[in-house]
Amino acid sequence: MKDYLRQLIDAIEDTNLARCITREYLQARFLECLQENGAFVNWVFVGGTSLRFLYQMRRFSEDLDFSLASPGIEDSFTELVKKAKASFQAEDYSVSIKAKTEKTVKSAFIKFDGLLFEIGLSPHRSEVISIKVEIDTNPPSGANLQTSIVRRHCLLNLQHYDKGSLLAGKLHALLTRKYVKGRDAYDLMWYLSDRTWPEPNIVLLNNALKQTGFSGAEMTATNWRKEIALKVSEYDWLKVIADVHPFIERQEDLKILTKQNLIKLLNAGS
Repeated sequence: MKDYLRQLIDAIEDTNLARCITREYLQARFLECLQENGAFVNWVFVGGTSLRFLYQMRRFSEDLDFSLASPGIEDSFTELVKKAKASFQAEDYSVSIKAKTEKTVKSAFIKFDGLLFEIGLSPHRSEVISIKVEIDTNPPSGANLQTSIVRRHCLLNLQHYDKGSLLAGKLHALLTRKYVKGRDAYDLMWYLSDRTWPEPNIVLLNNALKQTGFSGAEMTATNWRKEIALKVSEYDWLKVIADVHPFIERQEDLKILTKQNLIKLLNAGS
């Protein structure tokens, strides 16, 4: 499988793009391992990476985010991560794991030691590329679930939030994040530019806001665009672009990603 990875990046001159593709390939293989070990009976794929795998969003992502479909059922997080590690090691990858499982949101960094050097993307043998995995073991209620078969480096059968629930998750992040994350702004523009995308799952959005102690107004079908526009209007756009720039597949998209364009899209649906 390393030969396949080398073929993926062989003709790519942009080192940053080649690194993004490398990480995405490792993410796909991790998802494949989860699938083979039955994770998607109860694990649900959410977040920015799910948009790329399921709907071809042209932004790369560092994290693999999941929720439990049925909280309270043993999530087997540690066991599944260890199985993924063993699967990679069987293909001669040097892998280490740093996990945190004490909190409601469990996480793990799966680190691939020396891989970037081995495939010619770093002059330093010690440089590490990693994928971060997180799972919310007590997600807010109200999400609608689907299962889709997709092909990205391998064939995957993924349980995930439906479109309205995915948008609700992004709106929750935008309303509650305490710092500017440009990837949120890009993702929101990507959602809103598709006029066929359903409205957000308002029940899920309000349950998520309540769970995280949000002190603002309750979201409704008529006010969420205004509330998000107010939040976006406060963004330092230089920070937005600096954050999202390394993850954009098509750099020309950044010319369209402006505060004015995003607020215009929000107001268009009001």
